[in-house]
This record gives sequence, structure tokens and C-alpha cells, in this order.
Amino acid sequence: MAAPCYLGWDFSTQQLKVIAIDEQLRVVYEDNVHFDKDLPEFKTQGGVYIHSDRLTVTSPVLMWVKALDMILEKMKSSGFKFSQVRALSGAGQQHGSVYWKKGSIQILKNASSKLPLHQSLKACFSVSNSPIWMDSSTASQCSALEKAVGGAQHLASITGSRAYERFTGNQIAKIYSQNPEVYMQTERISLVSSFAASLFLGAYAPIDYSDGSGMNLLQIWEKVWSVSCLNACAPGLEEKLGCPVPSHSVLGPISPYYSQRYGFSQDCKIVAFTGDNPASLAGMRLQEGDIAISLGTSDTLFLWIQEPTPALEGHILCNPVDSQTYMALLCFKNGSLMRERIRDDCASGSWDEFSKALSSTVAGNNGNLGFYFDVMEIIPEAVGIHRFNRDNQKVSDFPKEVEIRALIEGQFMAKRIHAEKLGYKVRLVAEMNVSLADVVKLAPEPRLAVTPTTGAEELYRPLLKRYAALEQKVIYNPTSSCLAK
Repeated sequence: MAAPCYLGWDFSTQQLKVIAIDEQLRVVYEDNVHFDKDLPEFKTQGGVYIHSDRLTVTSPVLMWVKALDMILEKMKSSGFKFSQVRALSGAGQQHGSVYWKKGSIQILKNASSKLPLHQSLKACFSVSNSPIWMDSSTASQCSALEKAVGGAQHLASITGSRAYERFTGNQIAKIYSQNPEVYMQTERISLVSSFAASLFLGAYAPIDYSDGSGMNLLQIWEKVWSVSCLNACAPGLEEKLGCPVPSHSVLGPISPYYSQRYGFSQDCKIVAFTGDNPASLAGMRLQEGDIAISLGTSDTLFLWIQEPTPALEGHILCNPVDSQTYMALLCFKNGSLMRERIRDDCASGSWDEFSKALSSTVAGNNGNLGFYFDVMEIIPEAVGIHRFNRDNQKVSDFPKEVEIRALIEGQFMAKRIHAEKLGYKVRLVAEMNVSLADVVKLAPEPRLAVTPTTGAEELYRPLLKRYAALEQKVIYNPTSSCLAK
């Protein structure tokens, strides 16, 4: 009998990835579908549509379904033995939302195994382009939500975060406000994670606690929806969301569609999917004093905390591994896409040239500092490219090698500055006394990728102060057509 294996899926911004591991956590298969390259018919850039206002950012929901069809067909062609898969789970880009049209549950449940899934589901979505985490178009909804519950700090105390434009509650409120008939046609609202789980389950999968705590809707202490937040966003919302569940919940067996079309065992279990940021924390064994930084389409900084104090900056989410604890998170939108753009502009699209240029400049960049935000940033709320020389004078451009160092140093100084602003008095959890901890003990020990350079602290301390002060000059002023001076 073939050795059992387990599938992990990642519905991320730019691609769909799959990995299969055996019981010793050894990788036995991996593959991906890149949205821009492999599904050009959707005409996305970086997996998304950036609309004309530069604030609205969406992704076509059918693209995600078609990517799943494509990757499963690739696995089938390679001879992958679906019958040996005992269970599967995964992650989705956090804050994205999917809107299922009334009657879609029956189509999902009864999809014909003779057709690719995207053909069966093509009429199932009341919103064809899903709002995603890069969207910054819900400022008025955020303001209304905070006002409805007694202010930004009170909202953070309930949900773990003040109102953020990408958070799902505010996206739902925008849809209800602008297209109430579309909202009324919607019978279920999923996050990208629970949407992905639904595709495998053949039924609407519940939202898990951890991803659900990035919606401005979940009471993170009680793990239930906040009635005041729901009512502030849209009527009848609780029914459209369903009941949230622990992140490790076994939701049920795989849909017969996959058994019939690909040969999955009928006993293959679907475990709740979660958000990509919680999934990153789940896959790491943090030690006391560690802070993890994930460099992706968005850059995230996170840590495991025992006794959170929600504040106006950053987020507190339910911990996906231990639902009695929490994770703190900072998110920066302008991550890898920003770095790739500067690489293309300043290093002929070559990471080798990029690295050489970076190495050719001195630490501290002779006092030159830059802020690089192609899309509206979360922290700080700013957009555009802003360069300052050593005298804090704004300049129009830098030499290419100076531009590259200004980008990298600026991004990391921002992370440190805003991590320090979190101000949490926390006790980091070093021992995870839960079942997942026993599982990940089989994985290789984490390696420290870099070590601090001697003298770096003394060099960057004054630059950090300058960077923090200059940051206040580039913050977006919504009452003006230009950036705050």
C-alpha cells in the first residue's frame, strides 16, 4: 500500500502553490501555477487588478478556481497518486473576500466530475472580482465602523485592530453601500482561505478563528462575531458568514467530485484553511526574543504573544496553533513587488546586479533616505516615492546604487520603528504544548540567515530617528490633492 501523504495549498496573491509531504515531513511533490504567466487570459499584473483610482485592488475569483483545475491536472499528468492523500489543508491571502450567489451551494455540492470546476462555478459569484488585501478604498466605511462602536481604540479592544481599509468588514460595508442588490443576492461570504476549503469540501467551509480575526468583525477574546460590528457593516451579515471555528478543525471528507475526477480517497479529510500570515506563524518554532519577518508580496512582522494589549498600530490575531494565545502582526503592503520594480528600473531586472549595487554602497547610504510606496501603504498611510538627502532636503532622484540601498534600508528601518511602537509588554511563548508542536519537531532546525554587523546599531540609531521624523512628512493627507508637506 502506498505511503500516506498530506497536501498543503497556498492561494497567495501571485500564484497557487501545492506541496505534498509524507509522515516524516519530507517533501514528495510540489508545484505551482503563476497567475500572470500561466493564466494570461485574466490579464492580471502581480495577480491583481489595480483600478484607475489606484486605491481599489481586486482579483478575479474564477482565476483562483481555474488555477486549482490547472494544478490538479498537472499533478494528474505527472502520475501523482491522489489516493494516498489522507488529509489536506492550506492558506489563503489574508483579508480577501469571496461572495457566493444565492443557489451556489447546490452547484458546488453537485459539480460534475466531467467538467473542470471553474466551468461549473462560473455563475456562482455575485462579485466577480474579489476585494483583496491591497485595497485601500474603504476609508469612509472604516470611519463609520469606528464611530459606531465608540472609537478606534474600542474597536481594537474588541477585534484586535482599529478599522483598516483592507479588512473584510469594511469591504463588505462598501459592497452593501454601493451595490445593495449584489449584497442581497449573496448567500455566503468567504475569506480566500475558507473559499479555498469550500472548493475541496463541496460545501461552504467555515471561517477559522485566526483568519477571521483579520476582519474587524470577530471578538478575539470570545471567538464569536461582534454584533455591534456586524450591524455597523451590513444587515443580516452573521448568517452570510456562518459560525467561526478553531483553526485546526477537521471540516469533513473531500467532495465526491475529487474522488471521481482525480481518484482521491473518499476518506481524505479537509482541515480548516487559515490566512497566510497565521500559517507562517504556525510553520515556525519561535524562541523567546525572536521576531519573524516574512518578505512576500506584502512584508509582515509577527510574534507569538500570551497577553496582548490591542493598540492603534498593528494587529492582534488569534493564534492558529493555540487558540488560547495570540499573535501580533505588522503588515507592509509595498513588499516584494516594490523591490522587484526597483530591481527592474535600477538593475536591469537582475538580482545579481541588484546585490552588487547594494554592496557597492556603504551602510547608512551616506545619509540618503527613501520611502517607496507604489500603492497606498498601511504603516504609514502614505503613497509615492519620496527621497531625502543627508540634509533632509527632498530630491527628485538618486543614483541607481543609492536608490537600491535607500529602498532596502528604508524598508527595514520602517519595520524596526513600527515594531518598537507596538509597545506590548508580552511574554513570548517558547514551548508550544500542543499537537502541532510535536509534528513540527520533525522539521529541520531553523537557521539564522544573517548576523548583525559590528557597529550597525551605532550607525543606524541616528538614522532611525531621522527616518521616523521624515516619515511624518510623507503621510497621506486625504483632505488635500497632494501629500502632506
